Amino acid sequence: MMLTFAAVACVHTSKAQVKVGININIGDQPEWGPAGYDYAEYYYMPDIETYYYVPQRQFVYFSGNRWVFSNALPPAYAGYNLYSGYKVVFKTHDAYKHFNDHKVRYVRYKNYEGGQVIIKNKHDNRNQYGKNKNGADKKDKSNGKGKGRGRKDD
Repeated sequence: MMLTFAAVACVHTSKAQVKVGININIGDQPEWGPAGYDYAEYYYMPDIETYYYVPQRQFVYFSGNRWVFSNALPPAYAGYNLYSGYKVVFKTHDAYKHFNDHKVRYVRYKNYEGGQVIIKNKHDNRNQYGKNKNGADKKDKSNGKGKGRGRKDD
């Protein structure tokens, strides 16, 4: 009888231990990052044409003929003030792969002194968890254009 009670107790306990995971990285974002976002995958800094990969805390920039992932800014911008530069927030994976588009699209924010506002992008209707409005996974069809700080898109 004691053995039966122990088995029932184990089954009951295992049902109560349900974990719920939420993918937000509020604590992982750097102090110098733009405020007001619950999730960011990348920041793009038009001033220095460099990305910051939030989950790994690495800068991503093109050097020579390859992308470099580094804990430090590109050597040419080692003295760059991260607090003052304009940042575009992307919730998409591998945003740097769309650099040619971003370089053209956000060039107007180089040396921008007008403050930051939220960029609205009609092509990115995903929430911070990579799901569309119906809760299904959605592949990135936005060509790397994501929500971020800056202008209001068309």
